[in-house]
Amino acid sequence: MSKTPEALLAWGREVLASQPFSVLLGAELHALSRGQAELHLPMSPKLLQQHGFAHGGVVSYLADNALTYAGGAAMQVPVVTAEFKINYTRPAIGERLIARAKAMHVGSSQSVCTCEVFVVKEGVEKLCAVAQGTIARLPDAPQPRASQEAP
Repeated sequence: MSKTPEALLAWGREVLASQPFSVLLGAELHALSRGQAELHLPMSPKLLQQHGFAHGGVVSYLADNALTYAGGAAMQVPVVTAEFKINYTRPAIGERLIARAKAMHVGSSQSVCTCEVFVVKEGVEKLCAVAQGTIARLPDAPQPRASQEAP
């Protein structure tokens, strides 16, 4: 059964709401389509490190989750992150983080995805990190059918 874009986004938001750590941080799923995802995270003093910018673990979390959403939506099955790497390009100083991820290669058992993380300050987005990851189908997940759309 295929889902409309609205239903896919609603499903993705339900998944995010079921993740206690995502709820604790205040993550928001803004967009989800087959092979693409956009997550936002409003900044707060509790998410900063000692120099006053977003803790690297917070930026990394956002990239990881966006990669997994993009890979899962592309593969149409339950997934987890198998591995990822991140490069920080500048300190994340601002009001909000935005992670935009895209599936670059999709197979039956894994996807390779990329993600750019931006910090928004006074309405201007600046790249603060770039990540790449492998998103793997859970071992017990059924194989997707060729005609099936994203979950």
